[in-house]
Amino acid sequence: MNRTFQVEATSSVTSKGQTTIPKEMRDAMGIKDGTALRWRLENGVLTVRAKSKRLEDFAGALGVPPNGRSITIEEMNDDIGAAVAERFARSTQK
Repeated sequence: MNRTFQVEATSSVTSKGQTTIPKEMRDAMGIKDGTALRWRLENGVLTVRAKSKRLEDFAGALGVPPNGRSITIEEMNDDIGAAVAERFARSTQK
């Protein structure tokens, strides 16, 4: 079941272009100190989205790896680098 809710609040902009996000909005969106905000202006409508999830928040979301072995970021980077190098080598052999 999808739950929808609406929160409405008002804030003003300072001479430095700053504003305070009302507490009701911060609480509803899980916005804390350091939360990144994404601003978008489209057809006169300003949308602000809180980036409240970090990559680490998704750790384990897919369950245990099929082979039962987890790998480090460094191992992933090494494997990605090797795959890019291999692809580049194949593309330049023509």
